[in-house]
Amino acid sequence: MKSPYILPVLVLSSLLLSGCVSNTVVPTTPAVSPSGQPPTVQDKVNDKDMILNLDNRGLTSVPANTFDDINIQVLDLSHNKLTGSLPGEIRHLSHLTFLDMSYNSMTGIPAEIGQLTELETLNLSHNQFTGLPHELGNLTHLRTLDISGNNYATADLAIIEKQLPSSVTIIK
Repeated sequence: MKSPYILPVLVLSSLLLSGCVSNTVVPTTPAVSPSGQPPTVQDKVNDKDMILNLDNRGLTSVPANTFDDINIQVLDLSHNKLTGSLPGEIRHLSHLTFLDMSYNSMTGIPAEIGQLTELETLNLSHNQFTGLPHELGNLTHLRTLDISGNNYATADLAIIEKQLPSSVTIIK
């Protein structure tokens, strides 16, 4: 009989957990650190390709620990049941390049979103936004802004468009 303390090493190449309901956030981390040992907190901090996919989980609010790992580059909160405003703690995700909040019932975007200066893609489509924070104009690396399927004030968008680079694609 094998000892219960010695387990075979398995290599997981793919894991699809679509449609699961979870109240915890599990960031993507390397299975083995560069030293060949299990990942440590330092390995997690050094991980430069952090992807947090929480789409289609039936979430009614953004889990509090979502903003704990500042190295997250991709955050997908689409196709949930989110309402209200995105928490201002979003500002802690300073390396974020992709944010998808589409197909929810959100009504507000905090001004702090303008601090995500690395953001390249922002999908806010199909929510219940009636206004857009002018701080969206601070997103100088933005390439795509999707605000379709909302009832936003066109005056807000006009102000934001003047601040954004002309190369930004805005999907209305």
